[in-house]
Amino acid sequence: MEPLLIILIVLVVLALGVVLWGVGAYNGFVKSRNLIQESWRQIDVELNRRYELIPNLVETVRGYAAHERNTLEQITALRNQARQLAGQTGGQPSEQRAAVESELTQAVHNLLVSVEAYPDLKSNQNFLELQRELTDTEDRIAASRRFYNANVRDYNTRIESLPSNIIAGFAKFEKATYFEVNDPMVRQAPDVNFGEISQRPAASPEQQPQIAPQQQYQQPVQPPQQQIQQPQQQPADRPPFEN
Repeated sequence: MEPLLIILIVLVVLALGVVLWGVGAYNGFVKSRNLIQESWRQIDVELNRRYELIPNLVETVRGYAAHERNTLEQITALRNQARQLAGQTGGQPSEQRAAVESELTQAVHNLLVSVEAYPDLKSNQNFLELQRELTDTEDRIAASRRFYNANVRDYNTRIESLPSNIIAGFAKFEKATYFEVNDPMVRQAPDVNFGEISQRPAASPEQQPQIAPQQQYQQPVQPPQQQIQQPQQQPADRPPFEN
């Protein structure tokens, strides 16, 4: 009877260990899920803050930079689309919303860079305050997004890994959605050369000093070669080079 008792005790201990591990794994998933939701709420707050700032920015820039009409209309359309998607998803993240928010971030950044062509706008106190608030908001969005995505990565890794995926499947824990830039076009550096800006200062005066010396150096090289090859055919055209 003693061997049978030992076997029973071992089985009970193993079963108890499995149960305890399952409970721990389940609680870990719940904790990770709550952490993801909390970190997302921080992003959502900043996104809504940006929704409120953008109309004021658009109206301020429109009064000084009429040539940015298309850019302002694009920002307004993206802002309305992002807010509509936020309402449709109940304020939760989705791939479609992440793509629109990324485009909106890029458009706002491009607009803030383009105001370098408008000195009067740059000195406007209302614009400067909006620019500062938007910059701070974008920084907080970026920081919160990194924190959120890190939590999502850890959570999704546990869902896909053995043996925790057994608990995830049994308890129906689903993978969380990343909130990141997936479109390669959005990852490109800002392009500040808007087609409608006809009064923007050209960059050629600053770049010409690097090109002009090369042209001035290359052009005088040919006349001496021609003079050496045909000294008798054009004596009257090259008097400075005759001895």
